Amino acid sequence: MISNTEPPVAQREPGTSLRITEIFCSLQGESQTVGWPTTFIRLTGCPLRCNYCDTEYAFRGGVAMSIEAIMDRVAGLGVQHVTVTGGEPLAQKPVLQLLAGLADAGYLVSLETSGALAIDGVDERVLVVMDLKTPASGEVDKNRYENIARLKGADEIKFVICNREDYEWACQCMVDHAIVDQCQVLMSPAFGQQDPAQLAQWILDDRLPVRFQLQLHKVLWGSEPGR
Repeated sequence: MISNTEPPVAQREPGTSLRITEIFCSLQGESQTVGWPTTFIRLTGCPLRCNYCDTEYAFRGGVAMSIEAIMDRVAGLGVQHVTVTGGEPLAQKPVLQLLAGLADAGYLVSLETSGALAIDGVDERVLVVMDLKTPASGEVDKNRYENIARLKGADEIKFVICNREDYEWACQCMVDHAIVDQCQVLMSPAFGQQDPAQLAQWILDDRLPVRFQLQLHKVLWGSEPGR
């Protein structure tokens, strides 16, 4: 049951704003909450330029919204699950206040982050879904591996796989950083680059302790923004 009671003033700092690209309701397409009706809050801006990025429209522009206005919009959409995404949401520091405020209001909150920025300061009640960028992404040097130790057991690391080399790199990364002992692991085929069935077979052949996932929203609606 969603509570619409106001979160504590200390969490809100009235007047604080974030630059928002869009807020919409759809089915969650990834992670352990896949399939749930979810409100997505997409923040504007990202310091990375991954070659498979499907949200380039969020790199710039957007509209400044107060945290109070964002909370009101979320309440109006009327679903329990909320995902804060981007762009790179952690590039805007007030997002930490938004995450805490959403959790205070009783929502089940997840954060989708690139792993290029520190996750310390994220409210413990928030499910963190963090990418580790593979070599073919073009941004592997941006990974902050120190973030791994900050993840909770229910949090998730996601590898987007573009080719066999990415897959082998991800397998070695899992060993080097003992990732499966720290949190859940997801592997996704890069849309239009890696054959999903082939990646699934690699995972089965190696008996990897990971969850294979497709992007459900793309299966349903393709690459349409806002879905």
